[in-house]
Amino acid sequence: MSDPTTSDDHGNPEHSLGLSSHGVTILAETFRLLGDPSRLRILLYCLKSPRSVGDIAKSLDLSQTLVSHHLRLLRGARLVRSERQAKQIFYEVADAHVSTMLIDMASHIGEDHGDD
Repeated sequence: MSDPTTSDDHGNPEHSLGLSSHGVTILAETFRLLGDPSRLRILLYCLKSPRSVGDIAKSLDLSQTLVSHHLRLLRGARLVRSERQAKQIFYEVADAHVSTMLIDMASHIGEDHGDD
């Protein structure tokens, strides 16, 4: 299996992953968004099922205004998607790429790494 961090293109991993300089910038911005604990908590809460803004706010002890702000940013980064049901909008993790990344990273930090 090939190592995605190496490349025939002068060892530049950006090219082996098909990322342009602009793509790397977008990826960095995505990880910056994920660096906010409230946004990360919202994403993790929306992993299992679609959630309304009110449900997210109540369950995570955040204001609805703050949750709406975070959801707007997460939706702009295509990390969540929304669906209107009657008068409410429900949010869920956008796709399997996002959910797999979140689950894998949560597992990674939970692993015992000994004396690293």
